[in-house]
Amino acid sequence: MSGSARFAERTYNMFYVYVLKSEKDGNCYTGFSIDLKKRVEEHNKGRVEITKNRRPLLLVYYEAFLDEKAARRQELFYKTGQGRRILKKRLSFIHGEVA
Repeated sequence: MSGSARFAERTYNMFYVYVLKSEKDGNCYTGFSIDLKKRVEEHNKGRVEITKNRRPLLLVYYEAFLDEKAARRQELFYKTGQGRRILKKRLSFIHGEVA
């Protein structure tokens, strides 16, 4: 079996750090999940206490990691002052805005 065939058979768990933007108040929320689609749905259905009054929410950014610890560290970093500034610049660049 070739190396690429072995690679295709192997499954990897992904860990996500994501940013949701409230269409109601314009503020962002940063979180972590192993199932990004399900988690965004939970936020938008009001099943997450911290964002239930800020709906609807739009997924504006995410990063995927193979290592859970790295993803959780990145989430915590984005919740610091420096992390928020970097994330704001990154989001403004992606969405063509001036930071």
